[in-house]
Amino acid sequence: MQREEKQLEASLDALLSQVADLKNSLGSFICKLENEYGRLTWPSVLDSFALLSGQLNTLNKVLKHEKTPLFRNQVIIPLVLSPDRDEDLMRQTEGRVPVFSHEVVPDHLRTKPDPEVEEQEKQLTTDAARIGADAAQKQIQSLNKMCSNLLEKISKEERESESGGLRPNKQTFNPTDTNALVAAVAFGKGLSNWRPSGSSGPGQPGQPGAGTILAGTSGLQQVQMAGAPSQQQPMLSGVQMAQAGQPGKMPSGIKTNIKSASMHPYQR
Repeated sequence: MQREEKQLEASLDALLSQVADLKNSLGSFICKLENEYGRLTWPSVLDSFALLSGQLNTLNKVLKHEKTPLFRNQVIIPLVLSPDRDEDLMRQTEGRVPVFSHEVVPDHLRTKPDPEVEEQEKQLTTDAARIGADAAQKQIQSLNKMCSNLLEKISKEERESESGGLRPNKQTFNPTDTNALVAAVAFGKGLSNWRPSGSSGPGQPGQPGAGTILAGTSGLQQVQMAGAPSQQQPMLSGVQMAQAGQPGKMPSGIKTNIKSASMHPYQR
């Protein structure tokens, strides 16, 4: 009896140690999901799942070990039930079970599932027994085909997203042309000062008036200044501006009359 009791205690200690490690891993993984979900990567999640899977396999090995007694043959009987708060129970259960009363004992010491769950499990077992081997094989093949198609679509979407992220976006405009257009519209940069014939507006300095005879016409222009009604002021002959010999300028045939500075239009 003492040997069996020692073996049972050693098995319980090993089992509690494995469960504690599994609980710590689950707690750290849940904390990571809640606090680091913004920068959490898929490889990190896979590492956490691999750690949990390894700990579960180790726990199963401990339970299936030949030196581990069958815990299902052990019976736990509650000796004291009290509705009062138990501090030792709070500490051992880390605050999950404050009292050990008749309300919580059926849930914590249950060795079988709920009657409703047990009934559903029996129904599923009966339905599975009715299906023949050929029908079950066809359903398995159909499910595998659906899973394969789904995995293929997911892989295709991942490849397209990766290729789209690596391929730079094609530029549909020229920044130089855009900047030149904005500078021309906003500041007039690069625009020519040349105007077509007859497009010069009145009142602009340095521009000939409406009565000016432009290039291609012959003769001299006479400008009459407003003065006394009966007076006609003498005008000098115009001097033709020769621009044919100057590079970079268009030759002009405009003839201009220059009035003598000694004559005043209002002189009597």
